[in-house]
This record gives sequence, structure tokens and C-alpha cells, in this order.
Amino acid sequence: QVQLVESGGGLVQAGGSLRLSCAASGSMVNIANVGWYRQAPGKQRELVAHITSGGTTNYADSVKGRFTISRDNAKNTVTVYLQMISLKPEDTAVYLCNVQVISRTYWGQGTQVTVSS
Repeated sequence: QVQLVESGGGLVQAGGSLRLSCAASGSMVNIANVGWYRQAPGKQRELVAHITSGGTTNYADSVKGRFTISRDNAKNTVTVYLQMISLKPEDTAVYLCNVQVISRTYWGQGTQVTVSS
């Protein structure tokens, strides 16, 4: 079983920055692949950024150059960060952490990011 705790969302003006955190604890999380997704009202959930257990990253085109995903591994715990800069109103959404361990997938509860114009 894996437990996820997300934090770091909030309200920010356009051009501002936020850092989201996803702390995952449990068996084998150190080898988990982790992604940050977002879902805006009336829109489909989309993958924003992803990092593999080996540290390989990829990003949605809409956030390249503005968002950075990273991870810190510790015993039975991994914390994945999403550093967001130059935020735009269109980045407003609920951001959710997704952890994939072997054949199982876990979702966080989501954290709201609101960017005002």
C-alpha cells in the first residue's frame, strides 16, 4: 500500500511561481514512476510532467521551459516536486500526483492551483 500527501497549491498572480510536493510512502516507492496531472473544470485530465525511477523526465508542450519535476528518494519514501514558474491563468486547475509501482497506480487527493490575471 502506498500513501500520498500533496501540498503546495494556492492562489498566485500571473507570472508568479509555486512549488507542489507529493510525498509518497510505502513499499517499493523508490522505484515508482511519478507523474503530475491536472484537471481544469470542463476539461479532461492531462499529464503535465512525469519522472521515472531513474530520473528521466518529460513534459507537456504547454509547460516546457516553465515547469520542472524532480524527486528525492529516501528509505520507503519518495518526494516529487513540481516547480512552476511564469504561471498563466490557463494553468489554473486541480493538480494531482500519480504514482505507479509495478502494476499498481495510486492517486493523490489533488491540490488547487489558481492563477489570476
